[in-house]
Amino acid sequence: MVDEWGENGHFLVLGSASRDLLMQSSESLAGRITYKQLTPFLWEEVKEHVSYEHYLAVGGFPRSLLQKEPDVSYQWREDFIATFLERDLQQWSGFSPQTMRRLWQMLAHNNGQIVNLSAIGGSLGVSHTSVRNYLDLLQETFMVHIMPPYISNTGKRMVKSPKVYVADTGIVAALLGLEDFNQIAGHPVFGSLWESLVIANLKGLFPRAEFSFYRTSNGSEIDILLQLSGKLFAIECKASVAPTLSRGSYLALEDIAPAHLFVVAPVSQGYPVKAGVTVVSLSELVQQIREITYQGITDAG
Repeated sequence: MVDEWGENGHFLVLGSASRDLLMQSSESLAGRITYKQLTPFLWEEVKEHVSYEHYLAVGGFPRSLLQKEPDVSYQWREDFIATFLERDLQQWSGFSPQTMRRLWQMLAHNNGQIVNLSAIGGSLGVSHTSVRNYLDLLQETFMVHIMPPYISNTGKRMVKSPKVYVADTGIVAALLGLEDFNQIAGHPVFGSLWESLVIANLKGLFPRAEFSFYRTSNGSEIDILLQLSGKLFAIECKASVAPTLSRGSYLALEDIAPAHLFVVAPVSQGYPVKAGVTVVSLSELVQQIREITYQGITDAG
């Protein structure tokens, strides 16, 4: 029908991240189909209606975020997790729902940490290859972000294993049994949840950007490196209204020399720290990345 009608925009094909569906569509509609990923709500879409705290606690899925009763939102996320494991993933063979849930909970407890596939496999009683397959499946169904290490020629000894983030902060909270922001704020996962929130929004708004992290054996470290239109941005995530940078961040700046270092924090208004380093809110982060990228394109033109 697409061939017969010969015009764009007649068909909207909706579905989950089914490997079979993606394979069939790529084979039968190559050159005639455009893929769009529909993300959970981004901060720019809801910032006029909810607080940072609420958004962090319940995540971006509409039926979680829009619930007026916290208990109903939490129950929806618990039901989502169960349904996802017991129904949505059943179309793929070679995995156990029980093992997948345990893996998901392990990832929630270690959100944003560097993964050791062998150690995780030992805890779950499966091989490191099985863990890799499970992670790939979670990534393909948009449930986790796998952040690769930044590759550079600085000559420094760099960490080579990826970091893994559970994609939605509300799902992390439900997996850990954290029902509201007050419980989250006192939990060790709080800082990594802020990182997850920042990453989810950046990936949603800059789908063509490349994301990585930087860490070396001598302590140099940057949470997020974003490469877009030939520019490299360094981003540190600090879940504090009075953020400070570590020595490792400044060492990393010397190693990789990014276009700018942004310290993104839950502040209402950002401020400069020094030349090339600025504390920003999440909205200001997006705006300034766009401005610097656009300015670079304009200058090149």
